[in-house]
Amino acid sequence: MTEKLTENELLEQRRLKLDALRKRGVAYTNSFRRDSLSQDLKIQFDGTSKEELEEQSHEVAIAGRIMLQRIMGKASFITLQDMKGQIQAYIRSNDIPEGQYDEFKTWDLGDIVGIKGKLFLTKTGELTVHADSIQMLTKSLRPLPEKHSGLVDTEQRYRKRYLDLITNSESLEIFKKRSQIISSIREFFISHEYLEVETPMMHSILGGAAAKPFTTHHNALDMDLYLRIAPELYLKRLVVGGMEKVFEINRNFRNEGLSTKHNPEFTMLEYYTAFADFNNQMDFLERLFKFVSEEVLGSSKLETENISYDFSKPFQRISLKEIVSKKLSIDPISFDDRGFLLDLGKKYKFEDIENLSNGKILFGLFEELVESELINPTFITGYPKEVSPLSRASDENPDEVDRFELFIGGKEIANGFSELNDPDDQAERFQDQVSQKSAGDEEAMEFDSDYIEALEYGLPPCAGVGIGIDRLVMLLTGAQSIRDVLLFPQMKPKN
Repeated sequence: MTEKLTENELLEQRRLKLDALRKRGVAYTNSFRRDSLSQDLKIQFDGTSKEELEEQSHEVAIAGRIMLQRIMGKASFITLQDMKGQIQAYIRSNDIPEGQYDEFKTWDLGDIVGIKGKLFLTKTGELTVHADSIQMLTKSLRPLPEKHSGLVDTEQRYRKRYLDLITNSESLEIFKKRSQIISSIREFFISHEYLEVETPMMHSILGGAAAKPFTTHHNALDMDLYLRIAPELYLKRLVVGGMEKVFEINRNFRNEGLSTKHNPEFTMLEYYTAFADFNNQMDFLERLFKFVSEEVLGSSKLETENISYDFSKPFQRISLKEIVSKKLSIDPISFDDRGFLLDLGKKYKFEDIENLSNGKILFGLFEELVESELINPTFITGYPKEVSPLSRASDENPDEVDRFELFIGGKEIANGFSELNDPDDQAERFQDQVSQKSAGDEEAMEFDSDYIEALEYGLPPCAGVGIGIDRLVMLLTGAQSIRDVLLFPQMKPKN
């Protein structure tokens, strides 16, 4: 029984092989061109008989990473992995140029190689390339994780995503689906005559959402800037300018903690529609979710381990006050009683309860008691004005705003509202945010006088919606942590 080599010993062995390649001038070549991919070939020749394939004498050039090897005397099999999957190659000493087979036997798992040859079916019916020439393209110096255990350490999967993608096909599929989800969203909006735009990532004034920012410094201008927490105020400026239907898919940054639902850098879709309100945007979102699900999953139904979703059915719609009162089994009118609300806030240990408005206490109760239980698609409406500084006030109840949040699987997926387009009302709410900031609220917005000036030129009646792309990908792939759907999630340094 041979002694298992250490990683350093394996690395040294592979470096010696690389040195031999360098001496021959064939290390890290870039002359090989493939013309076929694994899955495409399997689809193309599915159902072709062994005899038909032999008669066609189909020549291909494949390239990829060696994932499996069965090295024998004068003939061997290897499995290559490319961007679409895996395919087998058969290499026989007599069928390739002299000396290549001896070189082939020194190849290692992880090496990236090119192979040309004819397609055939093995006795077990596996589509295989019978090599007539082989070429080393990239020498892998570090051994891959063991093929049976793979890269199972969760932290290592996040820190070394490249290894995760090589060894875990499930991870690769998640990120392929992520790409498909974003593409289908873009297709949906373009088909509805929305214009895709890009707005600044660095802001001189904090605004667009309630969140702690990251700050940076512009040396040439000698001024501090914020990495944006939301693109909202710039997108609405574009609506003022006549871009009546706009959307942006891009990064936001919020200086928050890390969790299974939060990453400080995340992707948002935000869009604005002139001459629309929050009610028809709920209808629009239902159509969007049905379209994306059908495009990516092939069905409007999503099956997970714990629950089934059907995006072809209308989503539930219920007010925040109503759903909290149901949870507590009380009459919604009780929330008009300040003393009753204070008692509830104290019961659930809310901080600084005496200084919280009724609306903020009610919103806190919703977050504490209800949010995580909203499994089936549910629009929550009737948000308090105090927690919605950019939303239009309700005509029926001035203490509430025309806003919704969409929850699925116990997570907030989208937030939307009829936009506040009264410049005087907006100025008052900005001023209230400034007061809250002065009182110590680090998440409060600043007064954006340029935005107020834009509103004074006239923002048409409109509605805006933001969707968390990362959480949507989690939902549609069944991922349990946001880190599973981010290629490079934020991690604490190892040292």
